[in-house]
Amino acid sequence: MNNRYLSLDIFRGATVALMILVNNPGSFSHIFWPLDHAEWNGCTLTDLVFPFFLFAVGNAAAFVIPRFKEKGDAAFLQKVITRSILIFLIGIFLNWSPFLKWENDEIVFKTWETVRILGVLQRIAICYLLASILIYYLSEKKLIYTSISLLLFYWILCYFYGDAVEPYSLNGYFGTKVDIMLLGENHMYKGEGIAFEPEGLMSSISSTVEVILGYLAGSFILKKGKTFEMLAQLFYAGTVLILIGICWSLFLPLNKKIWSSSYTVYTSGIAILTICCLIYLIEFKKTSSVWITFFDVFGKNALFIFFLSGLIPRVLGLIRIPQIDSNGQLIYINPLKWIYENWFEHLATDLRIGSMLFAVFLILCFWLIGFFLYKRKIYIKV
Repeated sequence: MNNRYLSLDIFRGATVALMILVNNPGSFSHIFWPLDHAEWNGCTLTDLVFPFFLFAVGNAAAFVIPRFKEKGDAAFLQKVITRSILIFLIGIFLNWSPFLKWENDEIVFKTWETVRILGVLQRIAICYLLASILIYYLSEKKLIYTSISLLLFYWILCYFYGDAVEPYSLNGYFGTKVDIMLLGENHMYKGEGIAFEPEGLMSSISSTVEVILGYLAGSFILKKGKTFEMLAQLFYAGTVLILIGICWSLFLPLNKKIWSSSYTVYTSGIAILTICCLIYLIEFKKTSSVWITFFDVFGKNALFIFFLSGLIPRVLGLIRIPQIDSNGQLIYINPLKWIYENWFEHLATDLRIGSMLFAVFLILCFWLIGFFLYKRKIYIKV
């Protein structure tokens, strides 16, 4: 049992480390292509990070849900709903933090009117809630049918309610209209140049299935036990899902930003194969490596470290360091930008290398925080 938890922790921990790597380059203008999201359709290494985390959430549920069933419906609903609300509120807190901002050389309060309501943690909360309820009340056979139905239903919604010519495009995606109606443009992400929510409400339909598939994989591991038969069948299932996702992408493109159904199937298949490799190395081959301990540190406090990786840069952004730019003008930069420009930016002629090494530096910083908690057996859970 402990080994299986270790495999899950390593999978989740590596995902968190990769999250920090891709979210915190020294400069977003200098990134190696695998460490950047696909511009729209497609799937890079970076586009695997979030679905892997959702898959890990479902994987962990396979170990937890049976204990909920022993305690009864009331205890289950109270725990799941409370946890979902807390994660959602923490996500809003992170978006709003540090509640202050610089404006015309003055620090002013960041008002609610422009705070983004949705985000990564909010999506985790929504998907965890919906998936947990379905997992708790449905048999595994019904879960499979429900997952297929949800993926097809979401595809139908995208096709028939999206733009008649380009239903899967940025401007043609139907879910944006729903998000604008329910959230308002001021509370939405605008990184694409328009009000568009990559963690939108409608795409939560498909991403919830990612959690369910993670649960089904975890449940299969528990039932079959530590056998080569389990590993072979799991590997076969992952391969089939990848092939289905690729074939489906001919009609419905792989797309993280609208979390297309083909993307859910494809990324779940890759997640399964990744877990197969970890199980083989850790459980079967008894591999002992410094990398296992390294990622285990992240895995034990995954959500908390992810939260810190978003909060600390925001807080440091309030600190301004005076600096003379190349034109001789006085400018102010935050400490992280100062560290990048003075320590990492010119380590190599290829600016992408310095940008990536800065992100690695931040990974090590957050790892030290996690290691402090790890050594003291402090596990911060919601």
